[in-house]
Amino acid sequence: MVLQLHVWGPAFSLPSIEPHCLATIAYCSLVLPKGAWELVASSDPSVSPTGELPALQNGSVWVSRFRNIVDYLRQYSSGDWDLDGDLDESIRADNIAFSSFVESRGQPLLDLSLYVTSQNYYGNTSPAYGSLLQWPNQWILPPKLHAAAKARTEYLGLSSLDLQAMEEQRQRDHSAAVASGQVPKNLIQRPADTVSSLLGRTAQRNHFRLDALTGEFFEPLEAMLGKKQSLLAGETQDSLSSLDCIALGYLSLALVPDLTSPWLRDAMRAKAPQLTAYTEHMRRRCFGEIPVEVAHAYSPQSTSPSPLPWREPGRITAAAVGSTLLTTLADNTPFLSEVRRNRRLKQAAHSADSGLEELETEAVSTYAEKKNRDMYLSIATVVAGATALVGYVVHIGLLSISVRQAEEEEEEEEDGEVELPDLSSGNATDFLNNVSFKV
Repeated sequence: MVLQLHVWGPAFSLPSIEPHCLATIAYCSLVLPKGAWELVASSDPSVSPTGELPALQNGSVWVSRFRNIVDYLRQYSSGDWDLDGDLDESIRADNIAFSSFVESRGQPLLDLSLYVTSQNYYGNTSPAYGSLLQWPNQWILPPKLHAAAKARTEYLGLSSLDLQAMEEQRQRDHSAAVASGQVPKNLIQRPADTVSSLLGRTAQRNHFRLDALTGEFFEPLEAMLGKKQSLLAGETQDSLSSLDCIALGYLSLALVPDLTSPWLRDAMRAKAPQLTAYTEHMRRRCFGEIPVEVAHAYSPQSTSPSPLPWREPGRITAAAVGSTLLTTLADNTPFLSEVRRNRRLKQAAHSADSGLEELETEAVSTYAEKKNRDMYLSIATVVAGATALVGYVVHIGLLSISVRQAEEEEEEEEDGEVELPDLSSGNATDFLNNVSFKV
């Protein structure tokens, strides 16, 4: 059976807009024989039972996440499809450690570059998602991804890159000042900020912080690579490993996209020229010489051939649309969102790749169940209180009196008559003074 790899679709001349999807595509292109796999730009996490992309489908079997897919391919092929098969134990440990380093340091930088920097998100990233997603996901998923990236990078103290949030806060402060009489209402607003002007005015807080973050990511990898063609290779051989694939996923999204504010690409080129050349070489080797277009994924027959085995994804069904809308509604409903969050926490604790001991898994599961019980108890308390209040009102007669009064008023309106005074004598003033409505 042909394996199907479901990923987020192409963007920025790359086969995916997401680093782990790029890493998985690179790995499959290196280890899987031609005709053994297909690449599907589903761009919808709901296609996978785990709700995550990338996801590898083998019949009824689904495997999500890069490292899980790597392990599954090794087991499925009895070791034939394994880039790390020749690594000894110490090098395997280095592989895991450096992969964690790339993910932990690379993800915040990509979040800042593609999502938090307003000029890049609204000018490049959001339109890229718009070309990948079908309705209603094109209106639902990008804001969720945007908010998640902002939450992940909040601890870095670089929220000033989000110009829209800064402008909204400035307008709220301005409105509050106007309301308190501190600022004239006709005050002329200053021009909108740009990333360059922000970094210029707050260099110590923003520019130097970004410089430190990029240096902490690129410089160790530059030193590790040296003159070699792969990150873990020795001085006399250049065999690739899964670390090269995960590095390519993050480094290609830092280097290749032509963004409105390309501060991450500029930093990579300046700080790590050898790493830049390595990324370009790996990109051509794994993804092909031809820049990837959206048409390659969604209309493979109508565009130039691609070295990647694209298969056109199926059209979204009415059931999928309904499921997406219901899921979105549930996630935005206070009680339901809390229940779903606790359920996902319990599932994550019991997953095979959670990394938790049995006692820790049981503790997390018990915590999630307790939170759900507390939520159900709160709902029951509110419903019982409302029911008791209505019963009490009916018992003392307030509700029935109100209902009777409303019915009587309605009957009076229907039966009401207007009594006019005698017009045979008197003037207009007398007429107006004597008009009465008899009910």
